[in-house]
Order: sequence, then C-alpha cells, then structure tokens
Amino acid sequence: MTPSGAPGAPIRVKGLDHVTLVVSDLERSRAFYTGVLGMEQIERPAFPFPGLWFESDRTQVHLILAGDGCSPPGAGIDPSTLAEGLAHHFAFEVDDAYAAAEALRERDVPIMGGPTRRPDGCIQVWFYDPDGHVVEVFHRPR
Repeated sequence: MTPSGAPGAPIRVKGLDHVTLVVSDLERSRAFYTGVLGMEQIERPAFPFPGLWFESDRTQVHLILAGDGCSPPGAGIDPSTLAEGLAHHFAFEVDDAYAAAEALRERDVPIMGGPTRRPDGCIQVWFYDPDGHVVEVFHRPR
C-alpha cells in the first residue's frame, strides 16, 4: 500500500462536511431545514452573497440564494426516476425512516418514494425540499 502523501497515493476522504444548494427563497428553505428536518441554523461566514447554514451532528447544509453568477435553484429531477432512487440526491441517516415518513405526511411534504427496503436492508424515503432538491432519509437495520 502506498503511504498517504506519497506519489500516486489516493487522497483519502475523511467524511462529508457539507452539501451546498442554490435556493430561491431563504426563509422558505429555513423553515424546511429547521422545521421539517430539525437542523440547527448556525453562524455563516460573511460571504458577499446571501445564504444560510444549517447543521445536524457533524453534517452541514449550506444554502445560497439564487442570483447572478450562480446555478439555478433546484435539481431539475424528473419525478418518474425518483421512485427507484435513480436521481441526484443527498441522504440523512435517521432513527426511524417510517416515523420520518409519517412526520413528512403530517407537514404536507409529498413523499416521492418509500418507505422501501434497499438491498442492504436499510429503509429509505425520498422527498423534495422546497426548491426540488431530492432528499433521502434512511435508517440502518437494527
């Protein structure tokens, strides 16, 4: 095995720090990421463009308000691909995906797929955030 840092050695990712999403409405997205997903809003560095940061455990979601010079909000996903999970998405581990699905229904968040069992036994649910980014929540088998 090549030691890390040696020529030809892999980078060796330590973990996923954050996901950045372009959104059309910061207040609507704040309500979703705090009120639906239970993330905590955290302080954001003084970037020269509007945005918000959220955190849960060691995972962060960084939101950027759509504007000149950035990509459009949303993911542009074809909903017909979502039922099988065949779409760009990010996933959060939760204690119980069935309970998460019920919480989504109570908040009138449409579930696009699941709860379903994937081949490794995890139970997963897919839904959209307010701008159409695909979000998955899942729990590992006990």
